[in-house]
Amino acid sequence: MAAIRDSYELYGFEAVETPFVEYTDALGKFLPDLDRPNEGVFSFKDDDEQWLSLRYDLTAPLARYVAEHYDALPKPYRSYRSGPVFRNEKPGPGRFRQFLQFDADTVGSASLAADAEMCMMAADTLERLGIARGDYVVKVNDRKVLDGIMEAIGLGDAEDAGKRLIVLRAIDKLDRLGPAGVEDLLGTGRRDESGDFTRGAGLSAEAIARVLGFTTARGEDADATLRNLRDAVGDSARGREGVAELAEIAALVTAAGYADRVVVDPSVVRGLEYYTGPVFEAELTFTVTGEDGAPIRFGSVGGGGRYDGLVARFRGEPVPATGFSIGVSRLVAALRAVGSPILGGAKPRGPVVVLVLDRTELARYQGLVTALRASGIRAELYLGAAGMNAQLKYADKRNSACAVIQGTNERDAAGGPVVTIRDLVLGAELAKGSKDRSDYLELRQKAQFPVPESHMVDAVREVLARHAD
Repeated sequence: MAAIRDSYELYGFEAVETPFVEYTDALGKFLPDLDRPNEGVFSFKDDDEQWLSLRYDLTAPLARYVAEHYDALPKPYRSYRSGPVFRNEKPGPGRFRQFLQFDADTVGSASLAADAEMCMMAADTLERLGIARGDYVVKVNDRKVLDGIMEAIGLGDAEDAGKRLIVLRAIDKLDRLGPAGVEDLLGTGRRDESGDFTRGAGLSAEAIARVLGFTTARGEDADATLRNLRDAVGDSARGREGVAELAEIAALVTAAGYADRVVVDPSVVRGLEYYTGPVFEAELTFTVTGEDGAPIRFGSVGGGGRYDGLVARFRGEPVPATGFSIGVSRLVAALRAVGSPILGGAKPRGPVVVLVLDRTELARYQGLVTALRASGIRAELYLGAAGMNAQLKYADKRNSACAVIQGTNERDAAGGPVVTIRDLVLGAELAKGSKDRSDYLELRQKAQFPVPESHMVDAVREVLARHAD
């Protein structure tokens, strides 16, 4: 999470928080013509009989927040936020009812440079997380190009919305089913291996050929892809507008040196009821071997696009916006698979633990832990009821490098009160044994030693410095 935050902040985005619970109408999640929320959203009524819902993404709450504070915010408004989102759906592999997202958005800019920047930031973020260049690609398409394809095959009218959705869902299955499977879904339908039949869009052979030509429009480079897309949209003015937008984004990312990582790809059809212009998807291209020996490809770990209509629902005027979202839960699984140093490092060290050996001296122990914290050292006062050995085991479980001990002997020392510093890391090495007696004695002297109470902070710092890496 810190690596993603650092990447977003490098691009000038600032943090903002939005609530978990929103009015359902603010999320736009009422079913058409029905006074109840979409079943995919966790919803409930308050005492005033108003529907409330848990947020299903981080974008709709941001739109409401921006509209509410619009006059006070700088425009364009660049922000990021992270946190759990909730889907009332049946869980499955890679599908959860609660999962983490990490979003960045630019609100108030109609420039396609904002969309290009989102794509470049996505690439930089994946590399910062340990995904090697060549193991991912950021794909870009445009909602207007897809609208142009729909117009070209005669599905541009409002009454064709249902059939358009079938076509778009078929295109989205290209990677999984291949051209033949998509062709079936564009035609009469497809029967899968289990025998289940999925009704198709019922397109003509000519329309199917045009759609399949669109799905294979990606060429050797951006120029070739754009030429193919111009042919695919034909005379559709909206489609040609979309191709022009993709051409501008391609020119921007090429000028910035990202042409090998950010590519125009017509296979991206995500969230088309949501987005109004460019759409993008960050996809991992490598495969790993699963437990059953079969290859696994993680695919998409994030995406986004331009949503110029969302904030307008609250303000009644157009407000351009674009954003990118990382699915953290899925990404973490991928980072484990590639052994990313972000996840592969040693377990973080716990705080210094100050042991409590005499309950009547609790105030004195509190003074010790306060002195450590005042010096910028993470420290914890043991608040359980166990004895010394159990407290040291507790510190081990917390992965602490150091413990501070003060019993009666230390408090009443002849030269004034002292504390015993226990280096728990060296103590663990001693427990394993040493073949060399001189090494053993040296380790034992470093692993536990007394210092005047006034020198406690310096001694603790010395121990922590030994194990800083």
